[in-house]
Amino acid sequence: METMDRKEFIKESVVMSGGLLVTPAYIPNMITDSPNERINVALIGIAGKRPSVRGIINGRGIVHINNYAEIPNVRITTLCDADERLFPEKVKIIEEKFGATPKTEFDYRKVLEDKDIDVISIATPDHWHALMTIWACQAGKDVYVEKPVCHNLSEGRKMVEAARKYNRMVQAGICYRDSKAVKEGIKFVHDGNLGKVYMAKGVTYRYRETIGKVPDSPAPEGLHWDLFLGPAPLRPYNENRFLYNWHFFWDTGGTTEFGNNGIYRMDTARWALNKNEHPVKISCTGGKYGRDDDQEVPNILMADYEYSDGVILQNEARCLATNQEGFGGAADVFVYSDQGWMTFSPDGYKIYFGKKSEPGPAKSDKDFPASELHNGWKNLIDCVRSRRREDLDNDILEGHLSAALGHLGVISYRTGRKLTFNTSTEKFVNDPEADKLLTRKYREPFVMPD
Repeated sequence: METMDRKEFIKESVVMSGGLLVTPAYIPNMITDSPNERINVALIGIAGKRPSVRGIINGRGIVHINNYAEIPNVRITTLCDADERLFPEKVKIIEEKFGATPKTEFDYRKVLEDKDIDVISIATPDHWHALMTIWACQAGKDVYVEKPVCHNLSEGRKMVEAARKYNRMVQAGICYRDSKAVKEGIKFVHDGNLGKVYMAKGVTYRYRETIGKVPDSPAPEGLHWDLFLGPAPLRPYNENRFLYNWHFFWDTGGTTEFGNNGIYRMDTARWALNKNEHPVKISCTGGKYGRDDDQEVPNILMADYEYSDGVILQNEARCLATNQEGFGGAADVFVYSDQGWMTFSPDGYKIYFGKKSEPGPAKSDKDFPASELHNGWKNLIDCVRSRRREDLDNDILEGHLSAALGHLGVISYRTGRKLTFNTSTEKFVNDPEADKLLTRKYREPFVMPD
């Protein structure tokens, strides 16, 4: 028996009731009052500006809020976070931007019970991304999930399987994919105009202060520490494992700076190389240098990936004082060919030809009319309405393949050796020790579905 879509049900109910409909309160970005046209969003993870040892940290939650507020007929109806102390401030922001008071909930599982929610927008720490996405797909929700989409490689594949099985739109949040200029630059490469490409490289040079050493302490009142940890091992509350600093521990930030910021570069580099597969050989070196603090993950990493046709991709992340590289600065993508090279930034590209690097075409999003530009949130909402997965700027499969580059590099670093990967089985060749790092042990009841 076919199930009726929520919006079809509402439309049917309106007809059966003679067209009577309760008009909602005024919402600034609403063009129509029809519930059949509205998209209701639940935002999961709402941290905004927070103090830390590095100053003020901006969370991704407020970025989601600001972007949805610009999309007609979309409203955030629910805020969810394990830290209830955040609700008053964010509720006021939602009221100002959407003209209605949202529901609040600290337990994500209860959010999924709300049949009026169409989209789950995930801005939580990395270790929650996959489980929340898969549960949302099972509940019939479409999803926007922040980068990296998963904490380990096996999760990424399960996310793809869930999106396909339940016919859900799942957008991976990687901003370079939003850029019209970057898309034009990618097409330039794919059309062969740069020549025969042999290598791409991503650099992420971002200085980070030490996080220091902090003793365990009782969790603050209002914070549901058990729900914050979710599938991760149960540990005593520690301020250094909370706030932004969760990035620097294996339990919660499994891909290091490769996944935190390097993924922007790796995704664009892989996209430029037109590689819709995993590399077959991976080698990564690095370590934690210059810091005596609680941080577990390395702050310097250099990885080489080789694809089946011999094309090379390089990934480098430095979190200590360092120089800039090329014309792109401290965080950029470089693509090299037999005729020249090019660099990508978040909103454009520059091309250089020959041994003297003579300037070629260059463009940024500033060169396009504002009406032609969009972002990943707008693109997702368009696809939620059209149900055309092929129109997603960054479908979950792309998110998985790009996140996997970080995971594969980290596994090579942690095992201390060059690895060979079977791209079909997504397992290492004759290396059970490395295979163990493709997944994790999940803490009950936050267990990954089969």
